[in-house]
Order: sequence, then structure tokens, then C-alpha cells
Amino acid sequence: MMTTADDYIDRVLSFLPRATPMRSQIALELRGHIAERVAHGQPLDAVLGQLGEPDRLAESYLREVPLVAAPLGRRLAAKLADIALAIVFAVPPALLAWLSPREELRVFAIIAAMVACIGGFFVYTIAAEYWLGQTLGKYLAGLQVVRESGAPIGLGQAIVRQLPVPLQIFWIDMLFALFTDRRQRAFELLSRTRVVVVAGGAVPGV
Repeated sequence: MMTTADDYIDRVLSFLPRATPMRSQIALELRGHIAERVAHGQPLDAVLGQLGEPDRLAESYLREVPLVAAPLGRRLAAKLADIALAIVFAVPPALLAWLSPREELRVFAIIAAMVACIGGFFVYTIAAEYWLGQTLGKYLAGLQVVRESGAPIGLGQAIVRQLPVPLQIFWIDMLFALFTDRRQRAFELLSRTRVVVVAGGAVPGV
């Protein structure tokens, strides 16, 4: 199946974080560049070949975007916001369990609600950082999770980042951020990811 110019541009954009500055301008520039070369008689396949693989071209754009390590205070604020969100969802089932007329099931129901909340928070964080590059807390704090190159993270990286939670070593993992140049946690170093300030410091958009 022949790759169209729009397919190629979409693939380039897929390797750019959603909050990349001038994202629409990059697409417009690429579209005009391709159209100009095709208008001068070059086959589309040859033009796309000259531009190179979409991931490599995306990385060339990302090298022009400075990555600013997220301040620890903003990271903490983002995490507290996410925890508050989890509590909001955990309180109703826990309250219903506490009001249960069957006392023998009350403690079990409360524990089950807490386990479900922790598990749900774990899955939510992985999914949000993989699909969007940020949780709600990070969105509000103007932060995003990226690879060390600035590209979006993969699913495996999103999972590895959160392993300190089930392994019960979150505090040890977090201490690394105090001593690393890029404010990376231990499992961020392991997954080759980092948390950065959205370019311009503004709350990111779609």
C-alpha cells in the first residue's frame, strides 16, 4: 500500500509529544515541503525517502525543543492532585462498605475497596502516561513524561516507571530525584524516561 503525504506526516506527528510546541506548524511545513517537491516533478516515494524515516525526522524536530527538568515541587503537587483524584473515587465504595449492615463483611469490603483503588490508580497512571504523556495532575501542573530524547514513551516504559508502587519501594525510588541532574527517579533512569516542563511553561493542549 502506497504511503500518502498525509500518512507520512501523521506518522511524524505520532513521534512528537502532544504538547510539542508548533506541532501544527510542523505539519504545515512538511505538507508544503512535500507538495513543492512533487510539483517540481519528483515522485512522492522519492520525496519521502529524502526526508527519511518518520521517527528520525521527528527526533530532528525534538532536538530543537529544550527539555526543562520538572521542579520537584511541581512534581509533588502533580502527584498530590492525582492521589486526591484517587481518594475521590475510593471514598464512596469505602463509605458504602462501612455502612453495610453485615458487620462480618465490613472490614473485608473496606480492604477490597482500598485494594481496588490502589490497583486502579496504578493502571490509570500507566494508561494516562502512555496514551497522553501525562496524568491529570501532571496536566494541571504543566508537566509531561517523555523519553530522554523528548519523544513519547512506550507502554513498557510506562509500566517500568510505576513498578516502585507494587514493589513498595516508592520512597527509595523517589530519593534518586534529589541527586540526579535531570531530577529522575531510579526507575525513570531504568526506563530511560523523564518528567519535563511543557514548553513555555503553559498548561498543554491537545
